[in-house]
Amino acid sequence: MSGHSKWANIKHRKGKQDEQKGKLFTKLGRELIVAAKMGGPNPEANFRLKIAIQKAKAANMPSENINRAIQRGAGGQESGGLEELVYEGYGPGGAAIMVSVLTDNRNRTAGEIRHIFSKNGGSLGETGCVSWMFEKKGVLTINKQGMNMAEDDLLLLALDKGAEDVRTVDDETVEIITSPQDFQSVKEGLEKEGISFADAELTMVPLTTVEVKDPEQARLLLRLMERLDEHEDVQDSYTNFEIPDELTAGA
Repeated sequence: MSGHSKWANIKHRKGKQDEQKGKLFTKLGRELIVAAKMGGPNPEANFRLKIAIQKAKAANMPSENINRAIQRGAGGQESGGLEELVYEGYGPGGAAIMVSVLTDNRNRTAGEIRHIFSKNGGSLGETGCVSWMFEKKGVLTINKQGMNMAEDDLLLLALDKGAEDVRTVDDETVEIITSPQDFQSVKEGLEKEGISFADAELTMVPLTTVEVKDPEQARLLLRLMERLDEHEDVQDSYTNFEIPDELTAGA
């Protein structure tokens, strides 16, 4: 199992449990604002905005909030001070970590992200220290329970639609991997075949993984990732760890 899949599944499960809608909507709203500012308010002509809208709707963000954020970004309101940054570092056990943020104060955010790393057994590194270990991919996640076809048939169909790979994550989940440019066409093509997705995103997928078997290192690593995700400026986080299922059971 890739680190992306392990951490993504943990985040998805915790998101449902915690129901921190206010914080989630704030992060989604920021992404909508920046996407609209950079590429305009028309999602058909702005792929980043189209993906942001899909994520917001999947999180049940009210349409009024979505439209207001797009208008703010397109009009230049409340978006001029937001800056996109990526922090890179290492977690316990040598796991590589990338953190994507939107901030209106880079000095404050850098200090806070550095503090989170150091307090939880990690270390913030220089730009480029771990980014070479990841590549951007589209990831479409399907719950096996809701699948309307056999996995072999799904594989053939997904490849026919332009997917790069189909892989079983665990007993409950299958992932379809696409190139960034084919993500939307594969997603729409499979939806027309009656396939629904538990999650669909453009993300950073690790090229290599690091196995963390030590229970204390695994505990610190999971806590580090959780603290990063809880930070109001963090839009997303990526890591390449593999942790045995028995060590993540309570996560």
